[in-house]
Amino acid sequence: MPVSSTLAPFGTSIFAEMTGLAMRHQAINLSQGFPDFDGPDFLKVAAVAAIRAGHNQYARSFGVPALNAAIARDFTTTGGYTITDPDTHITITSGCTEALPATILGLINPGDEVILIEPFYDSYPACIALARATPRVLTLRPDKSGTFALDPAELEAAFNTRTRAILLNTPHNPTGKVFSQAELSHISSLCIKHNVLCIVDEVYEKLVYSPALPHLHIASFPGMAERTITLSSLGKSFSVTGWKIGWAIAPPHLTAGVRAAHQFLTFATSTPMQHAAAHALASPDGAAYLKSLIAQYAASRDQLAAALTHAGFIPHRTDGTYFIMADASPVISRLAARPGLGHIQDDITLCRWMTEHLKVAAIPPTAFYINKAHGRHFVRFAFCKKPETLAAAAERLNMLCS
Repeated sequence: MPVSSTLAPFGTSIFAEMTGLAMRHQAINLSQGFPDFDGPDFLKVAAVAAIRAGHNQYARSFGVPALNAAIARDFTTTGGYTITDPDTHITITSGCTEALPATILGLINPGDEVILIEPFYDSYPACIALARATPRVLTLRPDKSGTFALDPAELEAAFNTRTRAILLNTPHNPTGKVFSQAELSHISSLCIKHNVLCIVDEVYEKLVYSPALPHLHIASFPGMAERTITLSSLGKSFSVTGWKIGWAIAPPHLTAGVRAAHQFLTFATSTPMQHAAAHALASPDGAAYLKSLIAQYAASRDQLAAALTHAGFIPHRTDGTYFIMADASPVISRLAARPGLGHIQDDITLCRWMTEHLKVAAIPPTAFYINKAHGRHFVRFAFCKKPETLAAAAERLNMLCS
């Protein structure tokens, strides 16, 4: 049976492709963004306790009460608006990966335009296609400081009478960008002016490294609470990406759309893991773990950035997430000039060659662009790995210097 015409153009996810290639060549996997270490013991103990307590049947479709309440408290204390009724504002999903299609399918109509910022998480355009909507693409480009930014005029020009929503991701995967207060204010003013929804993916909200550039909830900006759907998850912040506990936060009139789709996608999410997630968000153990993880990742970021610089890459600034987007142009040019390596001309050929010959896997970011030419000279590396893993990767990348 052929793949449907809607999904056939998207092929296999680049994450599955590069992880499969890494396994085939026994390469260090700096491509897919999952830690090579386990989540905290207190969280595993809480999950086992929930299983033993009998929390093993279907949960409420929109979430276990304790988790909905914990998310509401956390969202309020981190600078969001106050959620007075978690049961009407919060929907628990099977990871943010499910929250995305539930939101887009539940609130976007065929023919609507959705503003899409590239580079993007690869499921975004697929979800838009499933809704039979049309993406209107804006491109982030590095400025003189090495930080990726939108052109304000291009942003304003993207809004029109057909625009239904803008899909925003901050902190941003794959660039590591944290949108500033000024940038979010500009986006907010345009959403209000054109009566546009804001769907914001905040899965890396806890993983920010500069006190001068904190993560801000765009839902808390004036006039945005009633038009914003905030999506997030537990996995990135607590190193349990396989648990797939995500959520959507929205006012009741938008929550209705999210739940209309969610009930037919997964209906409910793992019950014992929801109870453990509530403990992670509400307990001092969770706060202490996050503090130590952020310090660990800041050191890992610097360790990998130094290794990439030594190997000939030009790492761009990472203020959030656990990724580094690097300019690979110098490396591509140097390799392509060597006998037998003239085929290395872009991110795809470079990443495949590195995985096979250097035994280090990374992501070719053209998978995150509709305008492919904009991503051909970048490579994305993940630093959510043990220091010894990054040290081993650095040693292998040093072969680029020989």
